[in-house]
Amino acid sequence: MSPRTLYRDIDTLRAGGALIDGAPGYGYTLTEDSALPPQTFTREEIEALLLGLGEVPHRGDRALAAAAATALAKIIATLPDRQQRQAQHAAVMVRWFERPAAPATDMALIRQAIWDERAIDIRYSDATGAATARRVLPLATVYIDMSITLLAWCCLRHDFRMFKADRIGSATLTDDSFRPRRAGLLRDYLTVLQGGG
Repeated sequence: MSPRTLYRDIDTLRAGGALIDGAPGYGYTLTEDSALPPQTFTREEIEALLLGLGEVPHRGDRALAAAAATALAKIIATLPDRQQRQAQHAAVMVRWFERPAAPATDMALIRQAIWDERAIDIRYSDATGAATARRVLPLATVYIDMSITLLAWCCLRHDFRMFKADRIGSATLTDDSFRPRRAGLLRDYLTVLQGGG
């Protein structure tokens, strides 16, 4: 085996999630062996993954688009050769000629607030352009047709509200934690949206 082949194989293993310390000329150490069997998917499952991850750059922000690209590379790197070829020559492609309105604020910060269950202060403009300052408990982001919507509990209105991401002028993370209420609040809000509350 040539050094070039070895280095390429090390890069492939790293892309597949293996934790390998070291560098060319110094040696390598496998620091974590996940002991997972090779990934196996049907051709249709591979195409579904490609279709789903291919949507992300058109719908999500830059951070999500980058995450989709690295996730896809990791998945493909762990496939057997035949399935890698199927992924490279899939029968599905994603192309968008019109993109949703870009969020006016940092969606990565909003997602972090959702996971951390921390309130955020937002500047929000309604359909008429009137701006308000609100503290909200962010519950989930929803990708609806051509817009991104934040589902939240509004502390100003003391009720559930939807906020279009392209109308959120700014968002600031606060130290106000609402853990562990997010799951229950989201469940209640979804019940309301489905007409059960």
